[in-house]
Amino acid sequence: MSVIENLKIISLAGLIAIGLIVQSVPAHAAGVETLTVAGGCFWCVEADFEKVKGVTGAVSGFAGGKTENPTYKDVTSGGTGHYEAVQITFDPSVVSAGTLLDLFFRSVDPTDAGGQFCDRGSSYRTAIFATGSQKAVADQAKSRAQKDLGQKIVTPILSATKFYPAEAYHQDYAKGKKLVVTRFGPKSQANAYKAYRKACGRDARVKQLWRSAAPFAG
Repeated sequence: MSVIENLKIISLAGLIAIGLIVQSVPAHAAGVETLTVAGGCFWCVEADFEKVKGVTGAVSGFAGGKTENPTYKDVTSGGTGHYEAVQITFDPSVVSAGTLLDLFFRSVDPTDAGGQFCDRGSSYRTAIFATGSQKAVADQAKSRAQKDLGQKIVTPILSATKFYPAEAYHQDYAKGKKLVVTRFGPKSQANAYKAYRKACGRDARVKQLWRSAAPFAG
């Protein structure tokens, strides 16, 4: 075999390898899905779902309103129509949207239309922002939750809207090391989060509602 023929074979092998690499990138991206939910304080929802196997990321932010690029102050002041929400990225080959929604319903008080736990007002209400393909799955999860709970669930299933990430300091707040001043005194963000979650009564209420089915209430 001549040198030129050897070079042709090596070049062809290289092109095939590059082609396989390029093909693998969109295949991996196509295997990731997102699900957006609102469950009161987005710090808590983010921290809860980051623990779920198959979840590759969770981002705190806002959804459901008409104001573009809202700030945390805008949303909590009212009038934007936005909910505090979390966009969950997950691998559907590991965990399904239905399973995530089952966990979601059992991690909140879906009977409360006025907010969640100590946080009151429209921005703290529960909701599911479903894409077209997720709506039937969300309806089924809601039916299962209502049957298991034996109470009317008021959490609406809304059409997916644009999701706006919250400010950087809200992301991974439950893991933060930065010192902040709270009503409990100076604390790291992580410890401030723990104190807030306990004082707000989130886990106590979820356990009261869902008992042993509550997935995140320690």
